[in-house]
Formats: sequence, C-alpha cells, structure tokens
Amino acid sequence: MAVKTSHLIMGSLAAAAIGVAAFAGANMAPGGFAQSGLGHLIRAATEPVMESSPPGQPMSFADIFEKVSPAVVSIHVESKVDVSNMPQIRGFPNIPGLPFNLVPRGDDGGDDGDDNGGKGGASRRAPKQMSSGSGFFISPDGYIVTNNHVVENADDIKVILKDGKELKATVVGRDEDTDLAVIRVEGSSFPYVDFENRARPRVGDWVLAVGNPYDLGGTATAGIVSAFNRDIGERFVDYIQIDAPINRGNSGGPTFDVYGRVIGVNTAIFSPSGGSVGIGFDIPADVAESVTKQLMQGHKIQRGYIGALIEDLTDELANSWGLAGKKGAVIASVVPDGPSARAGLKAGDVIVKVNGQDVDSATAVTREVAKAQVGGKIALNIYRDGKPTTIVITAGLRPSEEEIAQNGGLGGADQGAGPGGEATRHVVLGMTLGALDSAARQGFNIPADVKGVLIQSVKSSSDAADKGVRRGDVIVRAGDRAVASVADVSSALADWKKQGRTSIPLEISRGGSSIFIPIKIGD
Repeated sequence: MAVKTSHLIMGSLAAAAIGVAAFAGANMAPGGFAQSGLGHLIRAATEPVMESSPPGQPMSFADIFEKVSPAVVSIHVESKVDVSNMPQIRGFPNIPGLPFNLVPRGDDGGDDGDDNGGKGGASRRAPKQMSSGSGFFISPDGYIVTNNHVVENADDIKVILKDGKELKATVVGRDEDTDLAVIRVEGSSFPYVDFENRARPRVGDWVLAVGNPYDLGGTATAGIVSAFNRDIGERFVDYIQIDAPINRGNSGGPTFDVYGRVIGVNTAIFSPSGGSVGIGFDIPADVAESVTKQLMQGHKIQRGYIGALIEDLTDELANSWGLAGKKGAVIASVVPDGPSARAGLKAGDVIVKVNGQDVDSATAVTREVAKAQVGGKIALNIYRDGKPTTIVITAGLRPSEEEIAQNGGLGGADQGAGPGGEATRHVVLGMTLGALDSAARQGFNIPADVKGVLIQSVKSSSDAADKGVRRGDVIVRAGDRAVASVADVSSALADWKKQGRTSIPLEISRGGSSIFIPIKIGD
C-alpha cells in the first residue's frame, strides 16, 4: 500500500522500536508477565522467545506498562528558525509572523547579546522553536533511541524521565533515510529495553504504544498490529502498521507486544487532520537495531549502491517483452563508469532477484541492494532480450540523496510542433516523430551522445499522452532494437504486431536519463 504523502505526518509521532526484554531474574506471574523491581530491562537467558499468547484481549496492560515505562522518555527540543523563510506581518516587514510555538529570543527582558545601543530595541536574533517527541533507553549508560525528525535541527535537547527528572542530551548520530537517531545523557544504571527480533507478532496481535503525545508524557495507548510491509514512500523501510493511537509527540517512542517486548518505533501516521485516525506506522525492530547499533559505535550508515536508475516492471511492460507473469524492476539507465556499467548491466535488463531474494518492484531492488556491504558482491538474476542470466556487481557506496542524479518526472503531453524539419515528420502511435538533427538538439537541449528519434508532439487522446510521453523526448529504443530513424521505429512496431503483442516498450531519453514506457499498439 502506497500512502499519499500529503496525508502522512512524519514530524509529529513516534515510538522508538525496540524489543523489550523481561527483567533478569524476574518471576513470571499469571498471564505471563514479569514481576520485578525497576532493574535493567534484559531478557533472562532461560526465558522462551515467545510464549503462547493469552486468548482474547488482555484483562489489563497495567503490568506491561509498569515494567517498561521507566525506560521511555519525553524529549523536548529547542531549535532556531530561519526568519527569512517565515511569513511577514503585513505593514511590518521586519517582524515575522510567529506561529504559536515560536518565542523571540530575549523576550524575558534579559541580555540577548544583540547590540541595540542599549535602547531596548527588539531583538533581531532568530526566534526559537520548541517541539517535543519521545524516545527510550537502549542501554544502561544513557543511550536513547528516537526519530531523526525529532532532533535533526536541535540546538538544545532536554530529556525528561518518568520521575520528572530533566537531563541534557547530545546527538550521537542520525540516519535520515530510516528516520532514526541516537542521543545520549550523562549517567548510568538507567532502566532500558532491547530490540526484539526473534519473536514477531502476527497481524491481529495486541500492542501497546508508550510516549509523549501533545506533551502528555507517560501516555499509553493500545491496539493491534494491522499489517506488515507497508510502503509509505520511504526507500529503506517496510513499515509495521498499527492501530494503537499515536499522535503528535509520540515520534520516537516504542511499541510493545503483550509480553513487554519492543517490536517497532513509532514514526508516522496517516491522517487528514493531523491527529490519530487509527493508522500508524512503526519502523520494525530489526531495522532499528541494525541502524542504531552502528550509530552508537560512531559509524555513518553506509548502504550498497549499483549506480542504476530503476523503474517498476508493470504487467503491460512485462507482456510487451514476452515476460507475462514476471515481477521485478527494469533498468532504465546506468551511471557511466558506475558499478552496474562496469559489470555489464544494460538499460532494458529486467531484475527478478537480488542475492537470491525475489523482488517485485524498484523499491524492493533498492532495499535489497542497500543491505549489501560496500565492496561486497551483489548477484542480480535478470532477463535480457527474454533470456535469463546472472550479473554480479561489486557494490559501491550509495551517495547522499542530494548527490544522486534525479530522474525527470513524467509530465503532460505537449502539442505544437517543435524544432525539427516539417518534411521529416511522421505520426506513429499518436506521436509526431522527426529526425534528431542539430536544430532539435539545440532547441530541446539534447546531449550529443543521445541517439534516436525526436518526439515533436503527442496527440492528447493517445496512449502515449496518457503514459506521460511528451514533446522533446527522444526514442532511443523500440521493442528489442535501438533506433536511429522513424523507419526503425515503424519496423520495430511492425515486428511487434506480427508477434501478436498488444504493447511495445519504448526507451525514452529525457533530461539525461532514460525510462521505459509501454505504448499500446492498437489497430
């Protein structure tokens, strides 16, 4: 399920996902809950990984909350606000319009450090923004897991324990791609929890979320696991969906199963209003553990990279290549001299497995590739020209998102004639095609190394227009062949018709990148 990002609230929830262990030496009371004092929250070696679940709804979550809540904290963050990006109050161009949670520095009448000539002028320093979230201790020596979005712009972080004690915290490490962060407070012997990776709840099992919604610290809410492997538009996480209410301020807090084991970190909700509507998303414990352990060791998170632009293999595209029923992803283009290019991967190759793991989308390929160690081997099972083969790639280091070249988006079809001679225009599948000459290259800023046929206009009622093909695109490949002329496109189309295909895949070059689009052949 892909969630509309317009309804996804990322900066206001949270539960740090961790598997809580029962107390060492704890005695098991009726119902399977550990009875013990506030010692370290660790799993006894003799305890089973997962006991038989109590039938129906638990009589109470009180025993679970009593044991795990001391490890959960509230996090208050102070950060600066860029006044230049804030709306101005009409008629007062030097005074920003402050949201309710913004307070100008120096408002307490003290010295704000600005040189205003001692005349009591308004401070010109940036206002500060106060926000809050949740987190939990993952070790007795003060390491706390939370969400990256809770602390990423923090100038000052204050952690509030269950007993009300306040401690100053510092950021140890952050990972934007998974929205996880580790902070630390000074001290020792803090009650803590562990990630639970060995026992995974089922859809329908009860869960308990603990956190700091709306600054109401120490709040518990209960619900069930609603689904696994939810895709909410993030590249590296398959989320757990829960219906335990989580709201603003829950971000970074943990979700527990009925045995007090942390199974996820609350990080997002699906909501049209900003409040809970019963659909929340957790980062699974296995992902959270892997990332936070590396951050605690002072490591920057590194992910595997093959240097290729990938798109989903749609049913129509698979059928057009004679791969009906296959699931996977298509290589749209490869980075010159990147890992894929050096290994011989080509545009049009269809990936169906990564290191033996079946993949059914471009996102799945990205996640499997990201798991690889930099310098390690990645085996791709692919189809090329309808035949299976294997390509082994040496994984590179994935660049930051800013460094990765962005693929041009699919836009609406443009109609009028563009650069390119009128005498060379031909209409194929609703597209007016022309020679890719010097005038066309200059008019559409097409690189000299791109070879193919120019799309001069697209009929609005055509399948090509529906698929996002537009004026200025270049067809570099049609069906199973590279094309250099309109005749090549027509010939490829004729062959595809003879084979009884209903669509023909076109490799389109746009903005320096390529994408494969299946166009219906029709009559």
